Amino acid sequence: MSGHEANERFVQESTVEPEHIARARAHALELGAAPISPAVGAQAAVISAASRALNIVEVGTGGGVSGLWLLHGSPRATITTIDSEPEHLGAARSAFLDARVPAARARFITGRAADVLPRMNEASYDIVFIDADPEGVIEYVEHGLRLVRAGGTVLIPRVLAHGAADPVRRDPVTTAYRSLIQEVQSSPAVIGALSTTGEGLLQLTTRPPED
Repeated sequence: MSGHEANERFVQESTVEPEHIARARAHALELGAAPISPAVGAQAAVISAASRALNIVEVGTGGGVSGLWLLHGSPRATITTIDSEPEHLGAARSAFLDARVPAARARFITGRAADVLPRMNEASYDIVFIDADPEGVIEYVEHGLRLVRAGGTVLIPRVLAHGAADPVRRDPVTTAYRSLIQEVQSSPAVIGALSTTGEGLLQLTTRPPED
């Protein structure tokens, strides 16, 4: 086992997942909803807590796992979760109910993100979490950056799960993720960071306007 693999295993094994999120994960895996890893969830929770998020948008529910991690970091937040799979959205609803998330703090929208995001209010959210079909990731990130307030953050998990770090791969999905990672590093509009934990987490925080 390489040093990197040992580090990765240690991070995964040392991450403590709250019981209600672990239950949501088990149900999500039964449905094939592919929830984010506990380590990525914990990072999302830290970012949510640090930003004192009150308004969150989530694209792709993962059966409720990612939303619960975000609310774990910011328990007072209101979350809007979007998914094209009614069964996955139903699992998220059940997971939120099991976690006793007040109904007024969670909104569930069934539909394609490409159809829903353009109708949402600009600069109105603290965090936009994007875990949807990789073919549309560039479009969704563009919408996410429009939806977050100045100083808000767009989070994109799984950016390394599609082979972006492999220079040999040239398929459209890999190329899209690689282009996204490279472009944000030089963008004057955002501060970007790429975490290699788990399946990877790209963090994009918009720069507040200069005085």
